[in-house]
Amino acid sequence: MRKIHVIGIGAGDPEQLTLQAVRALRSTDVFFILDKGEVKADLIRLRRDMLDTHLPQGTYRVVEARDPERDRAADGAAYSPAVGDWRSARADIYERLIAEDLGEEETGAFLVWGDPSLYDSTLGILEEVLGRGAVAFEYDVVPGISSVSALVARHRTGLNRIARPVQITTGRRLAEGFPEGVDDVVVMLDAQQTFRQYAQEDADIYWGAYIGTPDEILVSGPIAEAAPRIERLRAEARERKGWIMDTYLLRRHPRD
Repeated sequence: MRKIHVIGIGAGDPEQLTLQAVRALRSTDVFFILDKGEVKADLIRLRRDMLDTHLPQGTYRVVEARDPERDRAADGAAYSPAVGDWRSARADIYERLIAEDLGEEETGAFLVWGDPSLYDSTLGILEEVLGRGAVAFEYDVVPGISSVSALVARHRTGLNRIARPVQITTGRRLAEGFPEGVDDVVVMLDAQQTFRQYAQEDADIYWGAYIGTPDEILVSGPIAEAAPRIERLRAEARERKGWIMDTYLLRRHPRD
């Protein structure tokens, strides 16, 4: 029976790999990596650096495939179907990689940024592949340090406050308003910089980009003061690298 490890590799720092993750790496014969194009080539380099750091050369194979394009212009009612189409296209690729490049007695692995359980599609895609019935395999999941955990650690703050809830959401959802009854909100996948619409709120922002990598950028403070700086740094970084991955925590002050 083929076996697959889904390994959380942290937010970018090779030292964030857990001992469990390193053991999983060392038991892997084939690593599957999806190429997102030349602009994001450094994402592949970071993965290869992790392998070079923890594994002897010649003890494993790396198989790359081109990641399918996703319709990022889709919005509203078209958003979910567009994501579904993209995931199915990825499932086609995963199915082919496992069937053609992983021997019956071998172990393969997908290296997932952060934690596989948080805003990542790998687990759902593998379940789709299994459901098709064309290729059989077992898989396990190795948790990783998420960008959320890394963000609050780098800012030396907690994720929530005493007796108060915290919610993790997307920029798309935050644009509809602050979640009811929640004053601490972690926002991911926010290409529109939705925090700007809360500049008049009595709240702080803890923002980070490329967390855990040599390109890491951190900004914190009242939204009204920090937002212009974040916009400028974000634009400069995106122009320089061609891509950006950022996350932030919005924290509203208690209201009397």
